[in-house]
Amino acid sequence: MRLFVWFVAALAFGQQYDVLIKNGRVADGTGNPTLLADVAISGGKIAAIGKLSGTAKATIDAKGMIVAPGFIDIHNHSDTSLLADGNAQSFIRQGVTTMIFGEGPSAAPSRDFPRFTNYWERLLKTGISPNVGSYVGSSQVWTQVRGPKAGPPTAAELTKMRALVKQAMEDGALGVSSSLSGPPGSWIDTDTLVAMCEEAKLFGGIYSTHMRTEGIGVFESIAEAIAIGKRAGVPVDIIHVKLADNKLWGRMPEVMATIAKARAEGQEVEAHVYPYRAGQNNLSSIIPPWAHEGGVNALLERIQDPKLRDRLTSEVLNGIPGTNWYNHYTAVGNWEGMQVSSFSNPAYKKYEGQRMNQIIAALKKSPVDALFQVLVDNGGSVPTVFFHHSEEDMRYAMNQPFVSIGSDGRAVATTGLLSAEHPHPRYYGTFPRVLGRYVRDEKVITTEEAIRKMTSANASKVRIYDRGLLRPGMVADVTVFDPATVIDHSTYEKPHAYSTGIKHVFVNGVAVLKDGEHTNARPGAIVRQR
Repeated sequence: MRLFVWFVAALAFGQQYDVLIKNGRVADGTGNPTLLADVAISGGKIAAIGKLSGTAKATIDAKGMIVAPGFIDIHNHSDTSLLADGNAQSFIRQGVTTMIFGEGPSAAPSRDFPRFTNYWERLLKTGISPNVGSYVGSSQVWTQVRGPKAGPPTAAELTKMRALVKQAMEDGALGVSSSLSGPPGSWIDTDTLVAMCEEAKLFGGIYSTHMRTEGIGVFESIAEAIAIGKRAGVPVDIIHVKLADNKLWGRMPEVMATIAKARAEGQEVEAHVYPYRAGQNNLSSIIPPWAHEGGVNALLERIQDPKLRDRLTSEVLNGIPGTNWYNHYTAVGNWEGMQVSSFSNPAYKKYEGQRMNQIIAALKKSPVDALFQVLVDNGGSVPTVFFHHSEEDMRYAMNQPFVSIGSDGRAVATTGLLSAEHPHPRYYGTFPRVLGRYVRDEKVITTEEAIRKMTSANASKVRIYDRGLLRPGMVADVTVFDPATVIDHSTYEKPHAYSTGIKHVFVNGVAVLKDGEHTNARPGAIVRQR
């Protein structure tokens, strides 16, 4: 039946198309086997798929290549970098055609963008190569109403929070997202998150969550995420599911079984992963939550207060027993497992890309004293890569049918303004790494299943039903790649390197990557639920 439908759509002889992609193997996004076929694009839509005899303004010979739906990054942080450079070079070159923003923070509601409509207008005015959608961040809503302080909120504050979520959903947000492992997210109680999600439910939104902890206490965190979804009546997507504590490595089958049990009981719970064994957060996340209350200036005052030094030192090195605070230091287990990405203080630029143990040695201070000095000298914010989970656990999660692919990255470039920092390699390599390393080389999953996890699986999570599949009438977001050569090149030590093997990318029917080079076209649109 599938072949019949496709070829019926292709019987119009002499048809004139905008683009004709010939001789490729079509992976339609469903996970079904690839099919040797041509793909035609007209008016920004997929016009036909099959053995096509028409002519086109542009023809691509895709022999030996795979033609797939454009990849949808379900977890992306390019909110601000797209404002600086709408080309999104590092992601377009990965085959990504749609980015979904939002975690704890989101672009709106904020001082710069009181509503998402303001943010959408700015993006479209400057022009963007990929499509963009966003959740509304629960921390963003919290701080807009309550400021940088712990809860619970008053009844009046909760009413305001609900109103902001409703407004965001009216403007096209895809649901509520959260980042609960540190302030301000760790201050948001379960009932408040349920209330926010109840507003999202009215618009068909979902709950996307970076849970309270991915270390000790992870099973309680999963239970909370599932409970929020059940109470609010919304689907749940667990952000970059992992076991981010060396003491828990090897227990990913238990995590997956917990999610599978909830699904078997009728609840819509999914997750996604990135294909690396290190994550990125901030060096300030090592400081306990109570020290963050009041904002960054209050944090800096506390870590310089001699009366608090012993307490802070103990909690940094040992955690806080009896709480669900996720301590990055105890999770990693040493200072060598932290690689600093960037510094705002020019005097520290020479340390970018180094491990914390190297920086501690260079500063000739005790580890905690060096930590505090680094934070003070850099305004309390130091982006850092943490090597906290295992390759084996990540592979096990990737292989589950309800786990898709997301980068947790931000658009950067090898030159210009966006090349200044020392980023996580996932900013450049997530999707080609899956296709090259985990599909072709190690055969963790099949080509068709990997593409499904990058396309229709992510589209269905956020109810974007006009993308994510190759079907006549669907929006023409298309990625063409060479399965024999596709691979990432970005490393933790030398991150600024584009992936290769992605040959052509179309967004809304317009070529944004041609023969591996960006065309500078910016046809991206704002995606909303359909």
